[in-house]
Formats: sequence, C-alpha cells, structure tokens
Amino acid sequence: MRILFMGTPDFAVPSLEGLLKAGHQVCGVFTQPDKPKNRGMKLLPTPVKVCAQAHNIPVYQPVKLRDGTALELIEELAPELIVVAAYGRILPDEILEYPARGCINVHSSLLPRYRGAAPINWAVLNGDEITGVTIMHMAAELDAGDIIAQRSTPIGPREDAWQLYCRLAELGGELLAETVAAIAAGTTSRTPQDHARSTLAPMLTKDLSPMDWGRPAQALHNQVRGLIPWPAAVTELGGKRCKVYSAVPESTLVSARPGAILEAGKTGILVACAGGTALRILELQPDGGKRMKAADYLRGHPLELG
Repeated sequence: MRILFMGTPDFAVPSLEGLLKAGHQVCGVFTQPDKPKNRGMKLLPTPVKVCAQAHNIPVYQPVKLRDGTALELIEELAPELIVVAAYGRILPDEILEYPARGCINVHSSLLPRYRGAAPINWAVLNGDEITGVTIMHMAAELDAGDIIAQRSTPIGPREDAWQLYCRLAELGGELLAETVAAIAAGTTSRTPQDHARSTLAPMLTKDLSPMDWGRPAQALHNQVRGLIPWPAAVTELGGKRCKVYSAVPESTLVSARPGAILEAGKTGILVACAGGTALRILELQPDGGKRMKAADYLRGHPLELG
C-alpha cells in the first residue's frame, strides 16, 4: 500500500520500521522541524527523520498545515493511507479527508482512557496495572475516532514511564503492521468510542515534580516512575534540591512523621510517608550534579536521621 507516514519522536520509529518491513511503499514522511538541543544548541533531526533518511525516504517538515501548502504536497505524493504516530500536530479536516483509505493513528493507551499528549506518564502516575495501544481512525476531535484495534499489556510494579514508552512503541509497531494488512484486505471493523468514559492525559509540567511526603509511599513511587525522563520528581534532602529517578516503597510500617529520614546508607535513603509507609530513594541527581546512586550521593552529602 502507498502510505504517507507522520511522526516525530522515538515512539514512532518502530511503527515506521514495521511498515517498511511489511513491504509497504512509504512515499514520504512528515515530521516536526529540527530543534536546537544540548548546550551547543545545535539543530538536531527528529528520530523519525533519522530513520526515514536511513531508508532513503523523502522527509518533509512543514511549519504549518493549514495554509494549503501541506495539502498540495500530499496531493503530489498521492498516498492511499496516512499513518500518524506521535506526530505532535493536529491535522486539518482537508488532510483527514484526502486519502482514499483514510487517516489512522497509533495511540499509546487503551482509548477512550487517556486522550491527549502524555497517556503513558499518566497511566503510571495513576498507578494503573494495565495499559496498551490503540489503532484508530482519526477524527477532528482529539483522539476521539473509531477504534480499529487494541492490544493491552500489564504495567510492571517498578516499571517507569520511559521503560513503558519503549515497550509500547514496539507493541504499537506490531499492531500497526497487522492493522494495515487488514485494511488492505478489507477485513477491518470500526468501533465507536464511548465518549462518556473518556479521560484526559494532558502535557506534563514541572508543577507535577514536587514530592509531598504527606502522601502514601506507593503514590510517591508512582510519581517518581511516572515523571521519568521529564520533568522528574523533586525533593529536598538536607536543604539541597534533588531529582529522584528511582525509589521503592517499603513493606514495613513506620511510626515517624512524614518526611523524616529513617535510614541513609548503602541501601539508599529511607523516608517516612503518610499512613506509616516509607519510600527508599535509590537514585537521584542533585542540582548542578550528575545522576547517581543514593549511596554515592551520601558519601559527599551526609544526612541527619530524623
């Protein structure tokens, strides 16, 4: 099938590679413009652009989609199907209506749950035990189109959002290849979403970072896991601000007030939380420093217990 692919981050790469492996003709790739990154602010290509160029696929990076130029380009490419995976742009109606076989999207949740920009993070933040990927027909309303296929997967109790992101990217690529084959064979069905059951997964902000030790340890554990790699959970240890990258709740009950440091040694930093629970910090990054094991941090920053 002749396909135009639209995607930007690492999540979209397995979907593009899956289409190519299945033998489809990817006539072009739309991705976000290169952006300056790192200290040198050098313009870096998106992961999807790197993948497309490695396969000699034409890459287009339109700044605007609503001025008619993107539609003209699509008409020249003449795709039968448009596949979108984490492109990061809303497609106007004239683009959605162009391909004969429609526009489909790879979304990293079990819709209608978690519509929006950060479904993987919010699944972890909320302590969900199961998530998955959805292939859907695109509609004007965000992530509200009819469902074609879904596949679920458990979330590991210590799995963080980045680890889950990588797994769902692969799962999405596999399900996309199967779905496109079914579209080509004319064997797909459409299931309208139950909009009354929809929930939102808005973009993450640094306002989510501060850790409140007056919450139970499991909730803080979910916060740490759910905010990786950005913006990361943040706390103060001995008056110094640190990002927390790895932690685990303890099963033993404690009687100390929330926020009290119970242990600080080779096994990490144990902090009292609400309800007699405690969280052990295993890995952190102090402001201006590098990411390290909590035990290594303690060698230069001893903490007073209690």
